[in-house]
Amino acid sequence: MKHLLYFTIFITMIIGYACTQTATPEAAGSAAAPAGAGQSAVQDDVSQPNVVQIAIGSKDHTTLVAAVKAASLVDALSNAGPFTVFAPTDEAFGKLPKETLDNLMKPENKAALSNILEYHTFVGVVKTEQMRDGQKLNQVNLKNITLSVKDGKVMVNGTANILASVPASNGIVHVIDAVLLPPEK
Repeated sequence: MKHLLYFTIFITMIIGYACTQTATPEAAGSAAAPAGAGQSAVQDDVSQPNVVQIAIGSKDHTTLVAAVKAASLVDALSNAGPFTVFAPTDEAFGKLPKETLDNLMKPENKAALSNILEYHTFVGVVKTEQMRDGQKLNQVNLKNITLSVKDGKVMVNGTANILASVPASNGIVHVIDAVLLPPEK
């Protein structure tokens, strides 16, 4: 009986000690984000970049990155996904009238900008070899895009060519040469 008492006291002390300790991110093997920061604030130099980090690292997507920031979508697109992002180049944004782009970047037009950016994002991963002629994808803004495939080349909505595809930790980024505009209501 005496041994059972010592054993119970010993276990109680271990549990009590364990409950007073807090795990640090380093001990858990993950990167820490500042309190209140979103997923995009997590620092990770080991894993494959996510879709946002790929865009940030591209010299051809500065306008897209600025738009994603203006629409407050950085954290959403940094999450686990998976996402298929159709990423217009700066040259593609340059095809829009300058006043249109300037207006979209204003805080009062955040909803319209978000709608356009969400039209460039599909939840799930669709690689080019999985794309079929006439295939429709329901985008994050609940509007469909239509893919066309001819001679191995993929077009989105008959206007944007897929120039390159970059795998990401949370999906895939398809670089396109035109901005996709959602259909009017």
